[in-house]
Amino acid sequence: MTVETAALWTHVAAGVAALVAGGVALATEKGGRRHRQAGRVYVAAMAVVVATVLPLFALDPTFFRAFLLLVAVFSGYFAFSGYRELARKRPSDDPAAVDWAAAVAVVAACVALGAWGVTLVAAGDSLGVVMAVFGGIGGALGASDLRAYWRGADRSWLVGHLSRMVGGYIATVTAVSVVNLGMVPDVVAWLWPTAVGVPLIWYWQAEYADVGPLAGRV
Repeated sequence: MTVETAALWTHVAAGVAALVAGGVALATEKGGRRHRQAGRVYVAAMAVVVATVLPLFALDPTFFRAFLLLVAVFSGYFAFSGYRELARKRPSDDPAAVDWAAAVAVVAACVALGAWGVTLVAAGDSLGVVMAVFGGIGGALGASDLRAYWRGADRSWLVGHLSRMVGGYIATVTAVSVVNLGMVPDVVAWLWPTAVGVPLIWYWQAEYADVGPLAGRV
């Protein structure tokens, strides 16, 4: 078995694990044992997804794999920052160097993704719309985090945790959709999980908006 084949199958297996674990975390009681266990598996699986896409791109730096690399940074940041919200529950918990570095990385990747998308749209490629949307969402999130870190802004860790985890799961479902729903238009396959998932994020933001930084357990 070649290194590329091993990385590809590991990537696929981790993606399936993330899909299942993320679904369990969303479906179970927030703060319960199953929710926490599934959430840990989801974050670990997403870390493997991001890690394995790096050698896949290095071994075969095609257009599509370059795109997947940028999207992996985008989706991985959602999962990572959602996990880090749990580590910084208290108002006195300042962002660590790893938080700053991750936010800078996602902004850089998403600016590249969005700019790439704009050039494709100008050339008449519909995939550019997807890239611009993903780049805009990820870049705005990363920039918002950097601004909050700089200002020491108050936040609801629970809303942040749930919103980011759902955002990461949207990206996971999107990847599965693109690979398996070849019978639908590309833009639909890429964007329907976002159209379904974003209202869910809004719902949880409203549901837990009054939960303070020290309340609850997820």
